[in-house]
Amino acid sequence: MAPETLSAPGAHGAPVRPHRVVVLALDGLLPFELGIASRIFGLARDEHRRPLYEVVTCSVRPPGPVATDADFEILVGNGPEALATADTVVVPASYELGPVYEEGVLTGELSAALAHVRPGTRLVAICTGGFVLAAAGYLDGRPATTHWASAEHFQRVFPKVRVDADVLFVDDGDVLTSAGVAAGIDLCVHIVRRDHGTAVANEVARRTVVPPHRDGGQAQYIERPVPDPQQSSTTAARVWALGRLHEPIQLRDMAAQESMSVRTFTRRFREEVGVSPGQWLTRQRVERARHLLESTALSVDQVAQDAGFGTAQSMRQHLQAVLGVTPTGYRRTFRAELSTACGE
Repeated sequence: MAPETLSAPGAHGAPVRPHRVVVLALDGLLPFELGIASRIFGLARDEHRRPLYEVVTCSVRPPGPVATDADFEILVGNGPEALATADTVVVPASYELGPVYEEGVLTGELSAALAHVRPGTRLVAICTGGFVLAAAGYLDGRPATTHWASAEHFQRVFPKVRVDADVLFVDDGDVLTSAGVAAGIDLCVHIVRRDHGTAVANEVARRTVVPPHRDGGQAQYIERPVPDPQQSSTTAARVWALGRLHEPIQLRDMAAQESMSVRTFTRRFREEVGVSPGQWLTRQRVERARHLLESTALSVDQVAQDAGFGTAQSMRQHLQAVLGVTPTGYRRTFRAELSTACGE
């Protein structure tokens, strides 16, 4: 089970310590990926502008320099003992994983470092950092992802892992993995959303100048023939739909915005976005419902209408499927100060 997020005020209104994120810097690391956790979690603030997370970096050795894949080293001020203090451990990618990548076997140094991780600590891997978690046995029997270019090798080396090469990240509760590079941003923003709700995550995304949620998966980034530049986009249809989520929206109506047949529009939409129009529309409505549940005192029935689900029962089913929680349960978690007398 994932550790409790330590960010709410204490019994007398005094803040408890922020949730501690420890980032493991391995030789051959990618500086960009190393900085993702610090940037995303470091921006998260509560309503009093207090930090919700504390981010520290450690290496598998005593404090000192760690090689990167660039033309510089970084100086890490914490040794592996810092992992014992973590509520969440983040393992970014490295280009020098050696036997971990090739054979799925931990080095003695890395094994000793991971031994500091306490049971129940949430584990997060970015890109090929998933090889480290898999080699340690944390991913056996579980779904996971990694960079699409390494996915087939990942599955060969770790046959017990259920590898999904098409998604940007996989949230399996206390163990989360992401695809390559920028997908680490998607995953970390998702974790902030899961811990503290849409409003906090959206603010982090705005400050970072990234979308709070990217549609589709990494399959859309795999090399394929360049499309004809004369082909139409489906952008106008998406903008049209977002402006009327509260109304019934038919696939033919979206296709009509681009003057396409339903068949052509569906194919083009999936090529551009990575999911079907129906899946995309449901996701937008779920996000709209989350926003309303967090930021307003509207009843569940009113939220369901405004988000386009029609009925509270329909919205309840969709939120349960996507978030694993009912509308009232979600509101109770992220808007405890609002009245929850709005009925399930």
